[in-house]
Amino acid sequence: MSITYKKIQEIVGPLIFLKNQHDVQYGEIVKIHSESGKIRTGQVVKLSEESIVVEVFEDTTGISSRNSEILFTKDSFRVKISNDMLGRTFNSLGQSIDIKTRKIIDSEILSYTERDINGKPINPFAREYPSDVIQTGISVMDALFTLIRGQKLPIFSGQGLPHNKLAAQIVTQAKVLTGESFLIIFCGIGILQDEAIYFLDRFKESGNIQNIISFINFSDDPIMERLIVPRIALTTAEYFAFEKGMHVLVILINMTNYAEALRELSAAKEEVPSRKGYPGYLYSDLASLYERTGKIKGKEGSITQIPILTMPNDDISHPIPDTTGYITEGQIVLNRNLYKRGIYPPFEVLSSISRLMKDSIGKITTREDHADLSSQLLASYSKALEVRDLISIVGEDGLNMDQKVLLKFGESFENKFMNQGTSETRDFNQTFNIVWDILSNLPSKLLFRIHQKFIDKYFNGVL
Repeated sequence: MSITYKKIQEIVGPLIFLKNQHDVQYGEIVKIHSESGKIRTGQVVKLSEESIVVEVFEDTTGISSRNSEILFTKDSFRVKISNDMLGRTFNSLGQSIDIKTRKIIDSEILSYTERDINGKPINPFAREYPSDVIQTGISVMDALFTLIRGQKLPIFSGQGLPHNKLAAQIVTQAKVLTGESFLIIFCGIGILQDEAIYFLDRFKESGNIQNIISFINFSDDPIMERLIVPRIALTTAEYFAFEKGMHVLVILINMTNYAEALRELSAAKEEVPSRKGYPGYLYSDLASLYERTGKIKGKEGSITQIPILTMPNDDISHPIPDTTGYITEGQIVLNRNLYKRGIYPPFEVLSSISRLMKDSIGKITTREDHADLSSQLLASYSKALEVRDLISIVGEDGLNMDQKVLLKFGESFENKFMNQGTSETRDFNQTFNIVWDILSNLPSKLLFRIHQKFIDKYFNGVL
């Protein structure tokens, strides 16, 4: 039986304060009926023996402290999920919308199932270790930071860097190489309408829109919706992965907007702040999203996650990227200096890592020489950057022959291997052929991380 409150103690911004008079549950959905007849939705975000705090999804304009009714539904937020969702776009509450007008489309999802957006925790013992790859078509990612099915691999960017282009490219190019069912769920968190239109146009141009489900939360939507939309996206992913047996890649952009909404809500609830004003539960809250990723024993499908966030002031030690890095299995960092030089995607390879790739690459999944090439590229590029620093001291004329070829290799690495068109896709073989081509700038004696059998088979430089 639902419970109705007819007296509001206080309204502060999006929060409604009530005197606790019944057994309420955290996260419970409420319906707010105002004098005008408008019905709004809210959620219990804080409770104690004395009071209940309800966060209203929409604005609180027109809600009176005495002439409004608060109906407690005794239910949590649930989303309708169906195969009819494929190729469509939804808002923060899981309603189908027209992206340009932002109006709800009155097309009912047929044969749907309902799921609680908070999901169910995965028993660690039931998890299966990720071992299969996803090809993104981006050389640096595929060769050096290979994406593994069931992995959570974040991308750390900065304001003004091309993370939107990178996200769109991954969505339109990513594929599994085994011929199994593959689905991509794109979740935009606090993005501008122009950005949303850009993403959807790129998806349509790719011809792969039927395999993409998009959830869009706009920058002017209520902050509560910003906290809900990634949970709706991940609940949808869990349905298709673990009930329909599909491999699902979830792109979350921008997680910084999510964390800022979490901080704003925490401040409104007058909670004690932690680092830089973020709540002390930032880690556990982000983990509740990131840990909904992986493979489960006995299930055919998997969920892979790429959270994308912008680092405030390009500070990788900021609480958002710092906390994210502790939870996830690696990180990919974008470099502003490379971007200014016109290199796309501007990956800072020496600060990036994929912790699961070492056990998943090789002859069966990618190519036999993959591990050796990855190790050699990182070692040689690191030495090339050292040579660049040395030039400022001794000048280019003061370099020996090995240092000069390393310098040439570094230029080829950035301009031929890293640099790639925003619509250009390269499979693993194309990527590895480019790698061997730039390694030909080096004498074979400097290829100390590659087995001789691979040098004999692929190397076309000076022995």
